Amino acid sequence: MQNIIKVGMADLKIVRFPQILTTLGLGSCVGIALYDQKEKIAGLAHIMLPDSKQIKNNTNKAKFADTAIEILLEELLKAGGSRNRIVAKIAGGAQMFSFGGNSDVMKIGYRNVIATKEILDGLKIPLIAEDTGGNHGRTIEVYTDTSMLLVKTIGYGIKEI
Repeated sequence: MQNIIKVGMADLKIVRFPQILTTLGLGSCVGIALYDQKEKIAGLAHIMLPDSKQIKNNTNKAKFADTAIEILLEELLKAGGSRNRIVAKIAGGAQMFSFGGNSDVMKIGYRNVIATKEILDGLKIPLIAEDTGGNHGRTIEVYTDTSMLLVKTIGYGIKEI
């Protein structure tokens, strides 16, 4: 029997097969899943903000794209993952509320997605699938056996990426 490990908001966890990771309620937040398919190890971070350097209270490293992805990668390698096999999938980054004007400051979801992609690129981790943007929340499940990311969205159904 597979057991499901919950990852809370501003949290991250690493598991191996047969465990499954899940995080609920991704709105503007982004769920970042890193996998080593051969070792059947996966990590998931539920990030809230793009950059820890712009916030004074940045002690929770799992809260930010820049620090959470680095920790996820470190933990995956410690668990036996291989640097050249790790790939990423992301979901979330929605624009949950409508704001007047063209200011990017309020577009947290968009900024989270951009920051996540830039950090993955900088770390040379291939982003192989994504389900981002829109104006709807998502719940995701990360499967360690197949490295499938299941995205559940109210009103938009279920998608496998």
